[in-house]
This record gives sequence, C-alpha cells and structure tokens, in this order.
Amino acid sequence: MVKPLKGKLRTLLPMAAFALLAACASTPPTPEVDFKSDFNFTAVHKIAFYDDSGMISGNNPLPLSDMQRNRIDEALENALRAKGFEVLPEKDADQADLLVSWTLITNDKTDVRTYETPAMGPTMGYARYGGYNRYSMYNCWGCTQTEVKVSNYTEGTFIVDMISPQLKQSVWRSLVQSKMKGEHSEDQDKYNAAAARILASFPPY
Repeated sequence: MVKPLKGKLRTLLPMAAFALLAACASTPPTPEVDFKSDFNFTAVHKIAFYDDSGMISGNNPLPLSDMQRNRIDEALENALRAKGFEVLPEKDADQADLLVSWTLITNDKTDVRTYETPAMGPTMGYARYGGYNRYSMYNCWGCTQTEVKVSNYTEGTFIVDMISPQLKQSVWRSLVQSKMKGEHSEDQDKYNAAAARILASFPPY
C-alpha cells in the first residue's frame, strides 16, 4: 500500500553520502536512471513524499542527525520546485501525482589489489660454476616481486524512486554508487547541487 507523507519532508542522506554526487568529489559519478517507458510523465505536476521514504540499511548503516535531515529536505524540495513541480504537504499528499522515496545502503568493503613490481638489486641464490652448483649472490635486474595492497572503505548506494500511487510501483529510479568519503558540510549549496544532480534526468522527457 502506498502511504502519504508523514511529518515534515523526509530526508535524502547525510553529507557524507552526498559526497557521492556533489562537488567534493573531483569527478562525481553519473547516476544510473531507469523508468517506465509507457508512463505519462507529462501529467505529473504535484509530488509528495512516500511515508516510508528514508530507509537506511547495509552492514554499516549511516546515522542521520536532525540538522542533516533538514538540510537535505530543503535541497530535494528545491530541486523539485526548480523543475516546476509542486511539493505537497502531508495533509494534501493524497492529491500527489507521484510520491518520492529514497533508500541509502552503506556497506563496509575491503579492496585487495596485487601488483607486480621490479625486484632490483642483489639476490641470494644458486649459480653454476665449472660444473658445480654453488650458493652465491647475483644481480636480479629482470626479476619481479608481488606486492599486495589491502584497503578498507565504505561503499554507498543511494536510490531515489518516483512511485505512482495508482500503480503502486516505481515508475522512475535514479541510482548512484561510489566510495564514501565521510565528509561533512554545512554548506546548503552543496546539498542543493547533489539533489539537483540525482534528479537531473527527471522527468525523462
């Protein structure tokens, strides 16, 4: 069952996850977008928030503060209104053409990489002299050695769905996934930029 907005506009995600999209990353990842091709997006004018929006899961769920919630609420609302949509309050959510919902999944990951590097310099080993094997030191300028680099990081997956109250299913989705930098900012402009980026392709036409 599709539920109306509950309370004040719900959140997107804290600034740490907004680093997935905003200018704090040198090359922000491009959101992956999918949508229901036969849905009439031109008829969408009013949007409210899905009651269960704001789910956070994963093996390392990220906590939210009220201040982060308020900043992100404002950013998402600004992005939708900048596109000409009316964001409805809770009492009028049953009049919405679509309901917006977001999900944040944060998981601890381990990255293991193996490198082959030149092993230059003297090396102990066997060499053959006059028909006899002798243990000696020789130079191994053409040899290599294997190095392993292990790093731990948090991977964030942020999903925004536009849900049709009539169909009771998502008709548009934007997803972005990246390593999270754990950065924090009070700059509302960064929140606004991140929200605008993930909603850049909505509506699809």
